[in-house]
Amino acid sequence: MSVEEMLEDANRLFLKKKFHDALSMYDKVLAINPRQVVALNNKGYSLGKLKDHERAIRCYDEALQITPNDKTILINKASSLRKMKKYGEAINYCNQILEENPKDAIALYHKERILFSLGNYRDSVYCCDVILEGHSENGDVLFDKSASLAMLDSTEHALDTLREAVRVSRQFKIKAKNHKAFAKLYDNPRFLQLVSD
Repeated sequence: MSVEEMLEDANRLFLKKKFHDALSMYDKVLAINPRQVVALNNKGYSLGKLKDHERAIRCYDEALQITPNDKTILINKASSLRKMKKYGEAINYCNQILEENPKDAIALYHKERILFSLGNYRDSVYCCDVILEGHSENGDVLFDKSASLAMLDSTEHALDTLREAVRVSRQFKIKAKNHKAFAKLYDNPRFLQLVSD
């Protein structure tokens, strides 16, 4: 079996959420070619899915030694760092991508989530607005924006934005009911109407 075939098999296993089996295949590819960037990145991504972010970051670091500005790897590393609550490092990787392309929606998405976690709600809203300029129907971003607005006590704007998110997908009704940003709105009639079944 060729390296390309093994990599395809590993990717198929990953898509079937068989992450341990995928890891085994990525390791076989890397035993043959330790500089196989796709295998390093996808091994890291598999490890991330298994919540082994430290090992995932090691894979991303190896891949970045080979291709230092690879956007996908930079994003994946930022994501793992964010999940480890290493927000400063994570935001640096987002900013590295945004220096090249200030409107990169994926980097902005990760950055806005980091900013929310840091309590920097205004800048989080700004990132959401930039994303929404090009992707106005992105329910996740609309929801995140509404949560940041709620944390800023911009209640009417938060509810307007939450309404847009719910229009995209009803899943955001359930998410809003359980999200800390909306806790102070649990007795707001407009909020209650928005999240009711």
